[in-house]
Amino acid sequence: MEQVKLTEMVRNAGCAAKIGPDVLSRVLGQMPKKYDENLLVGIETSDDAAVYKINNEIAMIQTLDFFTPMVDDPYLYGQIAAANAISDVYAMGGEPKIAMNISCFPREMQEDVMRNILRGGWDKVDEAGAMIVGGHTIDDIEPKYGLAVTGFVHPDHVLTNCNAKPGDALILTKPLGIGILNLANKGNMIEYDVYQQALDSMKTLNKYAKEAMMRVGAHSCTDVTGFGLLGHGMEMAEGSGVTLHLEAYHIPIIKEALSMAQMGIIPRGAYNNKRFIGDKVCFDQNVPQDLISCFFDPQTSGGLLIAVGEEKAELLLSELKNCPTQFARIGTVVAKE
Repeated sequence: MEQVKLTEMVRNAGCAAKIGPDVLSRVLGQMPKKYDENLLVGIETSDDAAVYKINNEIAMIQTLDFFTPMVDDPYLYGQIAAANAISDVYAMGGEPKIAMNISCFPREMQEDVMRNILRGGWDKVDEAGAMIVGGHTIDDIEPKYGLAVTGFVHPDHVLTNCNAKPGDALILTKPLGIGILNLANKGNMIEYDVYQQALDSMKTLNKYAKEAMMRVGAHSCTDVTGFGLLGHGMEMAEGSGVTLHLEAYHIPIIKEALSMAQMGIIPRGAYNNKRFIGDKVCFDQNVPQDLISCFFDPQTSGGLLIAVGEEKAELLLSELKNCPTQFARIGTVVAKE
């Protein structure tokens, strides 16, 4: 085991390992639905987390997320997996408070590797101002790690992915290209200093972007993860009953991901996302294929896609200047077309 890299133990890495949205849609569409007046956000709009009203002052946010390694460093893997799981709470406008480990490790994995994965998660949860209170571990062929996270928010301040309004500005708080670069790294096709840009983005909490959008007063939000910018953007558009106009050349992308996409280094998850969205997205004929691939690219611990009133867009961009990741205004919400 000393010579085995974490990424060599798995078929698919990070959020690219998710089951495709087309399969999930068919399966979940057959599940029975229940009504509870205190369930403020359920599964109907494919939102980032569930929100349950406790009383007039407190609502509980509940989410979980876990995935296979996209990096070989155990501590860094734990950090990224934790940041990704916590992100769902931030996307709903909440504060994470407690988390529980979800751990699947091969029985022959060295104890110090397991310990460093868990320590990475612990430290990132601590950075978020929350705490790990337990968890569950099983023996599995492929390593997997993540968190079940509970957070809280005022019932009147819940952000969902289905409240974007015509005229809103769309702002993205992390660059795209993570899935492509994870695949390139797995194949030893990029230098470490290039890949470091992806690592820095993945391990950065969306806490800072969340604080900025709550100070300004956003209308709607979702985090961009396994279904890519266009998959999660489609959920926002359909849930809100609007159309999103995106400016292809304004969308932040780690530039090395474009060159990898030109070489055909594109994760399977991107093709799954493209197949699911189908004719619900159209591109100007001048948008090149490498850019399009990045828009479908599954992101691991991606940024927030925020819809905010046009009159507050510049204020939000100003507030985001303290955010440690690349961000940009990428489009506008219009009436449904």
